[in-house]
Amino acid sequence: MAAIKDDYRSLSGPQKAAIFMLSLDDAQSAVLFEKMDDEEIRELSQIMSGLGSVNSKVVERLFLDFADQLSSTGSLVGTYDSTERLLLNALPDDRVNQIMEELRGPAGRTMWDKLGNVSEAVLANYLKNEYPQTVAVVLSKIRPDHAASVLALLPENFAMEVIIRMLSMEAVSKEILDHVEKTLRNEFMTNLARSARQESHEMIAGIFNSLDRNTETRFMDALDERNRESAERIKALMFTFDDLERVDSAGVQVILRQVDKAQLSVALKGGSEAVKELFFGNMSERAAKIMREDMDAMGAVRLKDVDEAQAAIVTTAKELADNNEIIIAGSGEEDELVY
Repeated sequence: MAAIKDDYRSLSGPQKAAIFMLSLDDAQSAVLFEKMDDEEIRELSQIMSGLGSVNSKVVERLFLDFADQLSSTGSLVGTYDSTERLLLNALPDDRVNQIMEELRGPAGRTMWDKLGNVSEAVLANYLKNEYPQTVAVVLSKIRPDHAASVLALLPENFAMEVIIRMLSMEAVSKEILDHVEKTLRNEFMTNLARSARQESHEMIAGIFNSLDRNTETRFMDALDERNRESAERIKALMFTFDDLERVDSAGVQVILRQVDKAQLSVALKGGSEAVKELFFGNMSERAAKIMREDMDAMGAVRLKDVDEAQAAIVTTAKELADNNEIIIAGSGEEDELVY
């Protein structure tokens, strides 16, 4: 006979989760199960099946604890965006922008602490365009090992100029330090933070590009509700199968030589008419006719298979573009092609 659970303190975390799931109706538990992976579902199902009878007081205690935890930890979510919105209600826009850029930059209490968390390559790339005296001040204020790594990456003649100034440098006045610090904050740190923020959007765009269509749509819609600006930026950075219409004829022919024709047929089943015509228009009349017939003969195709085929071809196109074998034109005037 299954054990009767009547001591709440003896329950493990997974057992509490199992009791919680059993207490929900089918529709609610289904929503939660959809968010779990197969291993989590197997583990939870095994525990649920072995629970036996559970005392009603235990169930009541479980829900009271859950409500307490939710009320104390789930009511507030602090993010960069929510903080920025709050500050905009109290401070001028330019002041808020400065604060947020500093927050998004590298960690550290002072400017010199922050510089200590910037990679040597990034810092050296910035400092090589500054006056040797300014670089000498900066390197004298950061950790010796970090300064050594930065110095090694600077052009040799320039690095020697910096070393000479460091050797002859006397105590740096507060005014000079304040000026250097202000310059670093206004120029270097601000640009670094903006670059890091852009890179985070590029990272998410890459992840979204790898999702199946339904999941991508679900996440994008949810993000659009919470942060429309970020959602729009990510959409602009994403590259989809239908974006291949931005490839010129020569580029499409390169792609055709690289991809599997059966895979292309599946991908085109879910492509826009413009992309279909672009590919067919760059094949011989006979090859285009055969592919159209193959596509008609395969009938209905699972959306999952279409997504996988399109993702594979997009990956090939990106690799070709990275190797400068094809050109993918952008949407701005500066990316238009001239023949």
